[in-house]
Amino acid sequence: MRTRVSLLDIPCTHDVRVYNRSHMSIPFIPHRLPLENLDWMRFVHLLGKAGGEVARFDGLLKSLPNPSVLLSPMEMNEAVLSSRIEGTKATLDEVYRFEASAKELEEKRDDIQEVLNYRKAMRFAVREMRTAPLSNRLIKATHAILLDGVRGKHKDPGNFRSGQVQVGDYIPPGAQNVIEHMSDLEKYFHTEEKDVLVQLAIVHAQFEIIHPFWDGNGRTGRILMPLFLYHKKILSSPMFYLSAYFEEHRSEYYDRLSAISHSDDWAGWVTYFLQAVIDQSQRNIEKAEAILALYNQKKERIVDLTHSQFAIKTLDFLFSNPYFTGAQFAKESKIPKASAARILTVLTTGNVVKQMSLGSGPRPTLYAFPKLLVIIR
Repeated sequence: MRTRVSLLDIPCTHDVRVYNRSHMSIPFIPHRLPLENLDWMRFVHLLGKAGGEVARFDGLLKSLPNPSVLLSPMEMNEAVLSSRIEGTKATLDEVYRFEASAKELEEKRDDIQEVLNYRKAMRFAVREMRTAPLSNRLIKATHAILLDGVRGKHKDPGNFRSGQVQVGDYIPPGAQNVIEHMSDLEKYFHTEEKDVLVQLAIVHAQFEIIHPFWDGNGRTGRILMPLFLYHKKILSSPMFYLSAYFEEHRSEYYDRLSAISHSDDWAGWVTYFLQAVIDQSQRNIEKAEAILALYNQKKERIVDLTHSQFAIKTLDFLFSNPYFTGAQFAKESKIPKASAARILTVLTTGNVVKQMSLGSGPRPTLYAFPKLLVIIR
């Protein structure tokens, strides 16, 4: 007989959540997968729309000349928003400014490093997925990068927890059962479900319910989502992000997860999740299209201004680094220093980039690519 414990997840900091529960202080027993008796009729009206929007987004991905460059701002924004759900305070602008010159925001180093770790973990997982299947091994390796050198670094990163935890009033499954539950979840990755997006909703919730790590579960669970769609060949590139919707509808996110353990209401969670997919897909498409239009516009402009063989290298650098210094531009674009300095002068006078602060002493001049920042904020 299942012990029902409420999973009402109240926003807190850094994956330490507070849960209300009804009665007994014993570990919750997750539902076995695949789910039995899922009420598909409650959300069947959303299936076609959700699937269509994801297919439309993937069609756009396939049309992009270099999705990893063009959508890197959306990737960074996902890292910021997913980390913010867990309590970090860094903004997108602050993270980019810190990357350009760490002295700009030394006081926010800890929060910003968590965001940068998130992006690093996502990129690692994407590289691994090109040659290896989605697995618990990959999830653990990704988690280790996520917590490297930041809060949670002493909580056994990269390994499933070895002891019982209590997050607020919620008691996740016992440590002795974590490997079994995660093994079942891994098998479910490779199961054919009636609908892949419904399966994704179940995967995300089940991961959070198991709470397999001491810390970092929320962020790892959100990294898992695009990887799963890539694994299922729904996406040609694992670049599908939902944290903006979860952040904006945070209370309902927690309530719907809570209702799974409180009343076995998986259908309510899936309904919420599919609506998130529909709304966020539409916004992701709008942003990606705006970024592509800006890329094509600035390609012509930079070629005309610079008359340089390095015009495309310059363009790709700007879309990956909306804030930057002159030294960073020369180093990361791999453009010879003299050519990089000339190009930067031309782009500044041509109003493609803007000087945000003049250098003084050891502090370098900081530049920005403002039109991209307007799109991604």
